[in-house]
Amino acid sequence: MMKFIGVDLGWSSNPSGLCCLELHGETLALVDLRREKTFDDIFRWIDQQVPDPDAAMIAIDAPILIPNQTGTRLPDRLAHQFFGRYHAGCYPANLGLPFAARTVGFGLSLEARQFVHAPEITPQQPGRYQIEVFPHPAMIHLFRLERIIKYKKGTVSDRRAGLMKLRQHLLEDLPQLEPKLDLQDLPEIPLKGTEMKALEDQLDSLVCAYVAAHWWYWGLERNLVLGDREEGYIVVPAPQRTTEI
Repeated sequence: MMKFIGVDLGWSSNPSGLCCLELHGETLALVDLRREKTFDDIFRWIDQQVPDPDAAMIAIDAPILIPNQTGTRLPDRLAHQFFGRYHAGCYPANLGLPFAARTVGFGLSLEARQFVHAPEITPQQPGRYQIEVFPHPAMIHLFRLERIIKYKKGTVSDRRAGLMKLRQHLLEDLPQLEPKLDLQDLPEIPLKGTEMKALEDQLDSLVCAYVAAHWWYWGLERNLVLGDREEGYIVVPAPQRTTEI
């Protein structure tokens, strides 16, 4: 049975959002949605969800491959080129930045658990894979948005309104896509800023996990890859096809 893990990785010492989806036939089910602080806790959870040698695709929202000492990676430049007009450009990464050792180290720890990088894949082949993803561009295409949902900055009321919109898209849109996510409910949006941040991380990890499933299910037929194994890469779902009437 194939599982799909989403990790909204804390680039510093902040907690990380975690999600596990499981494929039953052609339908995904939500197994777990949570937040953990330390790498030890995160990897303990991953090992529980996907004990060796079980198959899984792990999608991480963080730069896990950074070949450049300075400047900007190829996938970061491509994200700005294709998604900047949606306000979905990503933060540039290089090895001179404080977070680099942490995010690259996370990918290396996954490699030690036999999760290989998968910027190229034969769809629907079981294995242990890892990919880098970026929720904002993914949501642009999955939810057919004209601009990103703004839920990370602004006043508490603005952030809450954005999270409510994101929650609605997750509940209404993901069950309509292929593969379908059978998602009956999600936590209500809290009122306090710290509690909203915790839920934000979890919802981002849910998007990551769905992108993992979408990449494994379709490969390049319905996904894009910004970059490559050597220069770093980000997997993004392609624009969703409209139904012909």
